[in-house]
Amino acid sequence: MKIVLVITGLSTGGAEMMLLKVLERLNRQRFSPHVISLTTMGEIGSRIVALGIPVEAIGMKTGVPSPLGFARLIRCLRKLRPDVVHTWMYHADLLGGLAARLAGVRSVGWCIRHSNFLRIGSKRSTKIVVMICSHLSRCIPDLILCCSEVASRVHSGIGYAGEKMVVIPNGFDVSRFQPNSAARLSVRNELGLSVETPLVGMIGRYDPQKNHAGFFEAAGLLHRRLPDVHFVLAGKGIGKENRYLSDAMKTFEVGEVFHLLGQRNDINRLMAALDVLAVSSSFGEAFPNVLGEAMACGVPCAVTDVGDSAYIVGKTGCVITSGDMNGLAAAIESILTLSSDEWYSLSAKARARVVEHFEIGKVVCQYEEFYEALAALGERK
Repeated sequence: MKIVLVITGLSTGGAEMMLLKVLERLNRQRFSPHVISLTTMGEIGSRIVALGIPVEAIGMKTGVPSPLGFARLIRCLRKLRPDVVHTWMYHADLLGGLAARLAGVRSVGWCIRHSNFLRIGSKRSTKIVVMICSHLSRCIPDLILCCSEVASRVHSGIGYAGEKMVVIPNGFDVSRFQPNSAARLSVRNELGLSVETPLVGMIGRYDPQKNHAGFFEAAGLLHRRLPDVHFVLAGKGIGKENRYLSDAMKTFEVGEVFHLLGQRNDINRLMAALDVLAVSSSFGEAFPNVLGEAMACGVPCAVTDVGDSAYIVGKTGCVITSGDMNGLAAAIESILTLSSDEWYSLSAKARARVVEHFEIGKVVCQYEEFYEALAALGERK
C-alpha cells in the first residue's frame, strides 16, 4: 500500500517526532511511505531520508500558503498516485486534504495534534484554518486521527465530524527511555552537583503554551521551602541568551539553582536523571510527549490538567489545575519528600503504565490498522 504523509513542516516538535517514530517501525513489506513537507525539510526530514523514505519539501513559507506551492502539491500527489494520503496538523489537513481530492486520491485521513487552539497563544491564521477545516471535515477526510480523547472532544464540539474520529495515543520507545542510575550520576557531575541533589526538570521548547512563566513561579515557591532542589530546563530556545528566562531567574531569585541547557540530543539521559518532571502547560497540548518519556524512565510527574495529561499520568504522579502554580509547587514537593521506598514504588508504576498503554510498537500497530481502514473506505467509493 502506497501512503503519502503530508505534514506542515519537519522541524523538531512533538508531532514531527511522532511521525518519525511511526515511520521507523512501519511494516515496510505492507506499506510504502512517502513524506511531503509543506515548508522545509527541517531536522526531522533528514532523519526520515536516512530511513530510506523519500521526502519532498514544497517550500511554502510558514503560515503563508501559496498558489504555486499548492499546485506543486497537487502535481506531486498525481505523480505518486497513493492509495492513502494522511495529513498531519491543521494547515496540512486543509491544503493536503484539498490537494489529495483534486489529485483524485480516494482515501484521505487527517491528524489532529492539539487540544485547545482557541486559547490565547494560537495564531489568528491558525484559528481561521481550523474553522475552515471544521466545515470541510464532513466532505474531505474519510477518517480523522486524534492523539488524545480531549482533542477529539474539543474538535467535535466546534463542528468537526465526530463520527469520523479515531483516537490513537502517542507512543514511546521503552528501550531507549528507561531507568538509568548511571545517568543520575553523570548528569549531576555535568552540572557540578552532588549525587544526592534533588533534580526537577522541565523539558520542551520555549513556547507560550509551555508556560515557562508559571514554572518559574512554582520553582520560586519551592525554592523557599526546599532550597537544595535544583532545576533543569532543556529544549529549543532554552538558554541564557533568552532574555525572558534570564530575567525570570532574577525575578524569582532562583538563578543559582537553575540550569538552562538548550536543545539536547540526550533527552533520555536527562530524563533518567530527574526526581520529578514538571509540566506547567496552560493550553494547547493534547498529549505531551515528555510525560510518556519521563514515565518510561521511571520518573514521577507533576502536571497541569491540560489535554490528556491526567489520563497519561493516572495514579503514578500528581495532577493540578492549569494555572495553579502554588498547587504545582506543592505537587512537586510532595513527590520530592516521599520516602525512598515510596518514590521507587511510584517510579515502577509510572514505567509500567507506559509499557502497558503507550509502548511504541503497540501504537504503530494501531496506525497500520488506521491505514488499512482508510484504504478499505476508499475501495468502497
